[in-house]
Amino acid sequence: MSTPPPSHSAYQPAPGPYQPAPAWPQQYGGGGPVPVAACQVCGAAPAAPVTVRGHQGMLVIMRFLKREGLFCRTCALASFRDMQADTMVLGWWGPLSLLITPVTLLANLSALSGIRRIPEPATTGFRPPLDPGKPVFQRPAGVLALIPLCLVGLVMVAFPVLVLTGWLVGSGDGGDARPTLTVGSCARNDATWPEQDLRPVDCGSSEAELKVEKPTNGSCPEAGDYVAYVAYPEYSEDGTTSLCLLPTP
Repeated sequence: MSTPPPSHSAYQPAPGPYQPAPAWPQQYGGGGPVPVAACQVCGAAPAAPVTVRGHQGMLVIMRFLKREGLFCRTCALASFRDMQADTMVLGWWGPLSLLITPVTLLANLSALSGIRRIPEPATTGFRPPLDPGKPVFQRPAGVLALIPLCLVGLVMVAFPVLVLTGWLVGSGDGGDARPTLTVGSCARNDATWPEQDLRPVDCGSSEAELKVEKPTNGSCPEAGDYVAYVAYPEYSEDGTTSLCLLPTP
């Protein structure tokens, strides 16, 4: 009787170095294996593209700084705080830098909103992440920067207020409006003839130089050896009548 051949189990491949990628949690992309960006500084994941800018003013010249790459939330926050604090101290020392630095600081606030949307690291990296340290305004650099920031804010608020005030004053009655002269009143001229800067005064005052009279037949009469002056129409009540100005005795 023949001996049956030995039975063989199904082929089992030997384990190799390749291991399938683990499934990423549902909240970060679904139930299957997906590629996840890692921080270029510490290797933690997830990471996202981040760009933080800085500026240094140096009287005549200036430096534009930029730190960009794939960062986890922790390393990105550390980069933002360091760059923002340095800019708040070193960014003001130049004429153009006084304008560039506030723009740079505001642009970094936009970057900060993106950093806060990066999830907390779910996997550790190959090295410790950067230390974010204290918030910007809890550092000595942030406290010192409050001085130029307040000055810039004051200028930005004061300039439009001064422009608006000047416009209101110029357009009001106290601008170039001339005083009104009436027939029978007296005036003085604070300008040199033929220029006229007439001001009403009391007829009994020593400053009364001119007597205001109404034109006769469209012309001003002579007063002794003097010829009456003609006031600008703007000095009359209706703004169109040219009054006569006779020298007082």
